[in-house]
Amino acid sequence: MKKRWLSLAVAATAAITVLAGCGSKAAETTAAATEAATTEAASSEAAESSAEETKAEAAAEGEIPAPEGDDNKISIGVTPVPHAEIVNDVVVPKLEAAGWDVEVVEFNDYVQPNTSLEDGEIDANYFQTIRYLEEQNKERGLHLVEVAGIHLEPMGIYSKNYKSLEELPDGATIAVPNDGSNESRAIKLLADNGLITLAETEDLYNLTSIAENPHNFEITELDAANLPRSLDDVDAAVINGNYALEANLNPEKDALAAELADSDESYKYINYLVVKEGNEESTKTKALIAALQNDDVKNYIEEKYSGSVIPAF
Repeated sequence: MKKRWLSLAVAATAAITVLAGCGSKAAETTAAATEAATTEAASSEAAESSAEETKAEAAAEGEIPAPEGDDNKISIGVTPVPHAEIVNDVVVPKLEAAGWDVEVVEFNDYVQPNTSLEDGEIDANYFQTIRYLEEQNKERGLHLVEVAGIHLEPMGIYSKNYKSLEELPDGATIAVPNDGSNESRAIKLLADNGLITLAETEDLYNLTSIAENPHNFEITELDAANLPRSLDDVDAAVINGNYALEANLNPEKDALAAELADSDESYKYINYLVVKEGNEESTKTKALIAALQNDDVKNYIEEKYSGSVIPAF
């Protein structure tokens, strides 16, 4: 109790002292407060101005359009590798600097990114080739259109047991993707490397397109995402570039054979930014194109993937 009262007495004395000095310092305090408020307001205005200038510079330098009105959200669907990496590491910072609020939605299959885009759940997707897009539009009644080519992922023939195509024994099992466009691409790669011959067709190649199979290879269809895991069970597998990357397979170093980036048909296998019909000229679409097709993205792809992914712009 004594300590308590002593404290109160000291506090009372201090209060009297402070009150005695209030008259002389009131003006100073008011002036200081006014100056602080003015400085804070100026700093706030400067920060807002700086943010707007940053957005304007980003839009000007990268030709990334700024949002129109309050609609500043962009959602883009991607598969994990390399698409999500490219978007998260390079594209998102560019869009955010231009004032966009970006949502990146990752999918682990080739079907949902398109149905989600068709249903308006996302604004765009980035994962597929023109051939696959055309096939999906036809088979599923979708209304999607490609707007910008970004990169090529060479498809390759891989094996855990053999180091060259010549080592593949008669009757070897070879797994290929089971969806139309990627199966056609895989079978064409087998034919281009002399393992089989194909009958001429204007449609996509499939197993019935094989005219000659002199080594009696057993060619089996699997979901594209499962092909890397199938290497434990088959003699060889033809694997899409993105799934090869996820499995730490490089077409230049690990494949027994791979697509040539400069072949006459390579354009068919470029991965595109895709939107719903009618949105080709929207501000969001233009912003995504500008954020994807630039030197920063090109350099990132070349440095990070070392030939596993090749810029297409």
